Amino acid sequence: MFQQPVSPSRRRYLRFDTPESVSVYWSCGGRDDTSRVRNLSLGGLFIETREPGLLGAKTKLDFLVQEGQIRAEAVVRHASPGRGLGLKFTAVTDKDRPHLAALLNRLSHSS
Repeated sequence: MFQQPVSPSRRRYLRFDTPESVSVYWSCGGRDDTSRVRNLSLGGLFIETREPGLLGAKTKLDFLVQEGQIRAEAVVRHASPGRGLGLKFTAVTDKDRPHLAALLNRLSHSS
């Protein structure tokens, strides 16, 4: 039997799909909004929004989750018109890092 080679993922971190209860308040380019988080990893997230995003734009994030306050900064790495934005984390506060780890742990166990 022949097996097809498994091609490695370009992603550095494993990402997890999130339930509808995971959302984030975000601010980018003078615009503030609240959006559902579609998926999340240690490296970033994808949020649902119809608003276009400029690649490279800086974004401030405040997660609205049961694990507690998680504040982060990110940049727009991918924009999918009408669907959402792919954001790459650039900073997570030391105080909030354990809460992000707890959220990822919860998501990994529910996948």
